[in-house]
Amino acid sequence: MNSPSASSVPVDQVKALRRFNRFFTRRIGVLDAYLGGRLSLTDVRVLYELAHRDGLSATQLQRELGLDAGYLSRILKRYEKDGWLLRAPHPKDARQSLLQLTEAGHAAFSPMQQKSREEAAALLAPLPPAQRAEAVAAMARIESLLDPAGAPASQALRTALLRDPVPGDLGWVVQQHGELYAREYGWDMRFEAMVAEIAARFVQHFDPAAEKCWIAELDGQRVGAIFVVRKSATVAQLRMLILAPQARGLGLGARLTDEAIAFARARGYRRMVLWTNSCLTAARAIYARRGFVLDKSEPYEDFGQKLLGETWSLKL
Repeated sequence: MNSPSASSVPVDQVKALRRFNRFFTRRIGVLDAYLGGRLSLTDVRVLYELAHRDGLSATQLQRELGLDAGYLSRILKRYEKDGWLLRAPHPKDARQSLLQLTEAGHAAFSPMQQKSREEAAALLAPLPPAQRAEAVAAMARIESLLDPAGAPASQALRTALLRDPVPGDLGWVVQQHGELYAREYGWDMRFEAMVAEIAARFVQHFDPAAEKCWIAELDGQRVGAIFVVRKSATVAQLRMLILAPQARGLGLGARLTDEAIAFARARGYRRMVLWTNSCLTAARAIYARRGFVLDKSEPYEDFGQKLLGETWSLKL
């Protein structure tokens, strides 16, 4: 299948991207002398690669940075003249040299790197922590959308965020339960209706001093949720843990559960309980690893299936 041509992109989307480019280049000072020094942004980017990677050849550097060969050659010659760069013979290709920063090169780069970090921190500092995480997640999401091939190499850099719910989130939680449990376990719409009732009660009787919901985002997209509700003055109930398939295997289910347990302890609850089903093996493993014990199992028939319901508890 051929890739869509540039002419298929609506004009308003092209304008939006160009507007964002102008905004961001202005905010990060690309149009100024980079980091207040004599080097250009490209000069510093070449230095960055040389400082952080061993065994690079000029050909590799040119290809990965998308630079003109002559332009890169002039930069490297200047660095050699300044005493920042050494060339060593390539052990497998006599036509190539391996590039290596000298101690003087590292010494020149170090304050630039620190200044760059400080400027990035200053750009993010005015944002509250939740908005800061949201901005970083949005950047990661843009990167993954525009460069899908680069995603596997940067899985460790994916940005996960736990936040309070906003309008629309509880509807998403209900939808996810309905869709996932139908697809993965064959449960019918009665389960979705039950989840909708639980979500509605959470909103209608919400006590912020004793109850909480977390929405999990990955790269700016909703992928999970968990709820703590008050069952009694001393007992908290864990409810509606959900995690979308694309977010599994990253530890988010465990992180949501840990947040819920920590909240219950901080609020003075002495015990936490939950109800689940024997077929939900991943969730049961999370609970068991955190010290929950299975108190009771009871077979029942609902949601179009024959199931084994389970009650678990944790002493806080």
